Amino acid sequence: MIGSALTQFVLLWWITDTTGSVSALALAGMFALLPQALLGPIGGTFADRYNRRIIMITADAISAMCMMVLIALFVTNSIELWHIYTMMFIRSSMQAFQQPAAAASTAMLVPESFISRAAGLNQTLSGIMLVAAAPLGALAISVMPIGYALMIDIVTAAFGIMPLLIYRIPQVRIAVADRLGVWKELREGVSTVWHNGGLRRLYGLLFVTIIAIMPAFTLIPLLVKEYFGGAAPQVALMEGLSGAGMIAAGIIVAAIAPKRKILWVLWGFAISCFSVAFTALVPGNWIGLAAAFWCLSSVFYILGNGPLIAILQTTVPNQLQGRVLSLLNTMVGLGAPIGLALATPLGEMIGIQMLFIVMGAAGGLITLIGFASRPLLQIERNMVKA
Repeated sequence: MIGSALTQFVLLWWITDTTGSVSALALAGMFALLPQALLGPIGGTFADRYNRRIIMITADAISAMCMMVLIALFVTNSIELWHIYTMMFIRSSMQAFQQPAAAASTAMLVPESFISRAAGLNQTLSGIMLVAAAPLGALAISVMPIGYALMIDIVTAAFGIMPLLIYRIPQVRIAVADRLGVWKELREGVSTVWHNGGLRRLYGLLFVTIIAIMPAFTLIPLLVKEYFGGAAPQVALMEGLSGAGMIAAGIIVAAIAPKRKILWVLWGFAISCFSVAFTALVPGNWIGLAAAFWCLSSVFYILGNGPLIAILQTTVPNQLQGRVLSLLNTMVGLGAPIGLALATPLGEMIGIQMLFIVMGAAGGLITLIGFASRPLLQIERNMVKA
């Protein structure tokens, strides 16, 4: 995870420093997220149908091969922007298979009473990843050519694959006679969400919120450079503090194990979005305060996201979790490019600072609408039937 995040930091900063363009960064975000959106339902179906451990190994190995190609291009000074976009596209495609397999495996590795705490611990690990990745990425590109910096991802990919070669992951098996076929099983996953009022409203609300707020996470390097006059170290500071906030929030979720998880989801995401707006509202010479608001946004994002994953892992049968969780990844992967497509021309018109303010305020207000939905507020009382 650290290697992948470091790679993402290095590549996005290279694009920012080379082009200084909202459109170039937005296009990078689309290539990094859209394939995951399009292939997510198929990846989730495979995660429920086939060996999840093999799926994760294969996906990680192919992603590492993509990095080898980029390293060769950088070392030979043959790199072009479209090369990076292509490799981002392939790596995103692999995430469509890896993420639902990993997420669905969690519920089979811990007792149900521990799932909320496990979700919090997973969020803490994500925070540790960000804390380590941003400073290491900035350090790497400051002391070595970018091609060599990317080699770190190859090493960490090997460490990620090795445990999967050793340890067994329990999995609910679907008998061959009971299999419906890939497309029918895919539709079964969609039907599971659509015919449950709480899940349908939750997914719809999250999708619209993602469209509003997700471009901020792709465009933050440009906000730092254009509005705050910063460079890679300042971006690393923002991301490092963001990771620290995620660590703290993950520990809180693991310690408390929230009972009314849906309230944590709604309040957490709403405050997180408003904090993004406040990040851009501070004066341009107060980057420290902006970093504090960016960190606060991460804290409340994790306070919402940890309980969200726990809701899905405790209300959806495990043999359906790969598909249901992959639909969530699909919404993120599809909503983010849509948001970037809308934010790019808007950002060119109103400027990067005002764009962040609009995105944060819109995302927060949209999330608060969830408090008006009774099926959504009662989602934890209604178990999804297999």
